[in-house]
Amino acid sequence: MDAAPAPSRGAPPLWAEAAPFCTHRLAVGSGHVLHVEECGRADGIPVVFLHGGPGSGCSPRQRGLFDPARFRAVLFDQRGGGRSTPLGGLRANTTAHLVADIERIRTALAIERWIVFGGSWGSLLALEYAGAHPHRVAGLVLRGIFLGSPAELRTYTERIPPRAPGLRQRLAEEALIRLPRARSRHAEDDLLATWCRRMLAGRPETRCAAARHWLDHERALMGEPPLAAPPDARELAKARIQAHYLAHGCFTDAARLLATCAALRHLPAAIVHGADDPVCPPATARALHRAWPAAEYTEVTGAGHSGLDAAIAAACVAALDRVAECAHRGAHPRRSR
Repeated sequence: MDAAPAPSRGAPPLWAEAAPFCTHRLAVGSGHVLHVEECGRADGIPVVFLHGGPGSGCSPRQRGLFDPARFRAVLFDQRGGGRSTPLGGLRANTTAHLVADIERIRTALAIERWIVFGGSWGSLLALEYAGAHPHRVAGLVLRGIFLGSPAELRTYTERIPPRAPGLRQRLAEEALIRLPRARSRHAEDDLLATWCRRMLAGRPETRCAAARHWLDHERALMGEPPLAAPPDARELAKARIQAHYLAHGCFTDAARLLATCAALRHLPAAIVHGADDPVCPPATARALHRAWPAAEYTEVTGAGHSGLDAAIAAACVAALDRVAECAHRGAHPRRSR
């Protein structure tokens, strides 16, 4: 394993935010319409950004990951999230549908091949897309690795944030779940299944309370304060879509994803992960690197999960530059030190 010290936090890692030079509303079937934006230069190196979630959307700050003088960056809100419609829509919303959407966007924008940049949930989606369409991928940048395995989900739900209640206690306080008398190997699986049921089939007030507890659990792990008000429409949509995906095992298989790396070893790739990531622990990123040893691996000391943390963002910006250069030369990026 190669470890990289955190870059200096004195220098801003992001490029200045700039408005998209083009935005699109792309109908992809089953009533879904995606918000798609292009940033940078129209003749730049194409790169598609896959946001986390599922159910989240892109933010203007994420445009700053891409050098506007070098890249043609394509950012879009995945089905049901952000500015895509219908907000929170679950119909025809699976990992396979999202992979098909990425390919529809590429075709609609007349891009032959592009770099795929995915963070957190987006890293899983990037691997799914690359496995399905390897000839359309020029390289990959993967940050905050998540593969959707049962072990990852157990770790997430059972983790108790510092100086904050865990998910089980949050739900129990409003009688949304009973605390078991004795913890079992499957207790956290039961907790996740119960939360998903509350989000997908509960009464509106139950769904709102469950969503708030889920979002506050995530915020506490990220070192952020709890929500100051009940979840808004986008936050409720995010929690609902996450429950939908988690209830179905993210419509994927972690072992299969790792196995697909063998067919991607010809592509330049970089993996960036925070050494202190409490949301997606580094063990998953290390497993991905073992399955894909040719990929550059950077574990950022002292960094957590946020892709916009100064140290993580700086490492991602640098990794993207190296992958773009290697894609141009037909080489692999150097290992980080």
